[in-house]
Amino acid sequence: MHARTTTVRGDPQAVDEGIEYVRDAVWPMLRGMSGCVGMSLLADRDAGRCIVTAAWATHEAMRASAVAVGELRDRAAEVMRAEEMDVAEWDIAVLHREHPAGDGAWTRVVWTDGDPAQLIGMIDAFRMSLLPRMSDLPGFCSVSLLVDRDTGGASAAITYAGRAELEQSREMGSAIREDFAAATGMRIVEVAEFELAVAHLRVPEMA
Repeated sequence: MHARTTTVRGDPQAVDEGIEYVRDAVWPMLRGMSGCVGMSLLADRDAGRCIVTAAWATHEAMRASAVAVGELRDRAAEVMRAEEMDVAEWDIAVLHREHPAGDGAWTRVVWTDGDPAQLIGMIDAFRMSLLPRMSDLPGFCSVSLLVDRDTGGASAAITYAGRAELEQSREMGSAIREDFAAATGMRIVEVAEFELAVAHLRVPEMA
């Protein structure tokens, strides 16, 4: 499984319009494309930052979508009055759902850097040691781990039932991250929290 993420940094006042565009225009087109297995949108309304993730069954399907998705991306940038836009492609290494994420769900995203040669070991450690600890966090719904096998970079998205549960998990989540980074040699680059504004991921369990 593979994923393409598009991060848009734009006008905070245009976030609602951007969410509407992704929900009403981008998702209907994506779900009709061969090999698409879902899409999500994370939104930070205060910062004007949104992350759209489209998941694909194969690398070939993801690449075949590039031109059409690029046109949608350009329009989304206009809608959100984008000042900056980043696009990245990943392998989906882990996806585990404990509970469905309903309305009001929030997601914490953790970006890391590491040695590409150590990535397989990191993924195994994530499955074996991190998943059981995260499952005990209050309001935990699901987690995904995206990896870039060429650079050693990774992005983990942990979703909670609501903002209150996400806030309640901060201290314990921080301790888990620090323990994991120390054990695997991964460097934490950034931690950010987002509203899960659109959730249509149909990626199968990959734990």
